[in-house]
Order: sequence, then structure tokens, then C-alpha cells
Amino acid sequence: MDTLHDPVPTTRAKTRHCVWCGRRLAAAGQGRPRTYCAQSCRQRAYERRSAVQRGGLPDDAVVLSATELADLRDRLFQLRCAAEDVVTAAGDGADPDEMHRMATVVLGVADDLDRLR
Repeated sequence: MDTLHDPVPTTRAKTRHCVWCGRRLAAAGQGRPRTYCAQSCRQRAYERRSAVQRGGLPDDAVVLSATELADLRDRLFQLRCAAEDVVTAAGDGADPDEMHRMATVVLGVADDLDRLR
């Protein structure tokens, strides 16, 4: 009699990013997963947390400079424009190759937006 074996469960490794600079982190081995890509990012995060605490802001406060906020707004606008282009192309009956190309652009913009700094 044949025995059915359960397939080996596959877990999709979630891509992790440095919480300071947003760089993609190497796949974790054993132990606790990395949070920062380098000691310098760990130090900058510590300095930011210390400044937030001294300023009396809540622990979960996000502090962005005017330049960082403008950059974030620009990247959000790029994502919106790319998504609108896909909707327009779909409404105009674009062929699958063009839709794939446009979706790839949207994904690229979203990947760039995924990093906050």
C-alpha cells in the first residue's frame, strides 16, 4: 500500500529591509533576523530615537525633514501617475505585453517607495 506524504511545506521568505535606510537585507540564517544593514544605520537609528525622546515626542513618532517629506511626496506622485497610466491603457484595450511592461513600471516605482529614506 502506498503512503501519501504531505508535501514539504514551503514558506515564502519575506524580503526584509534595513529599518533605517531601506536597503534589502541578506537572507537570515539562524538566530534573530537582522534589523539594520550596517552598524552605521544602527547608530543613526539610535541617534534619532534619542533625539525623539529628548524632544518629548511619543516613541512611535516618525520624524522627517522637509526634504525627506518632499521626496516621499514625489515618489507617491510617481506611483499614482504610473497606476493611472495602467488604468488608462486597460481602458483603451492595450495588449498584454504593453500591460505587463506598464505593470513592471508600477512595481519598480512601488519598490522605490518601499524605502522611506
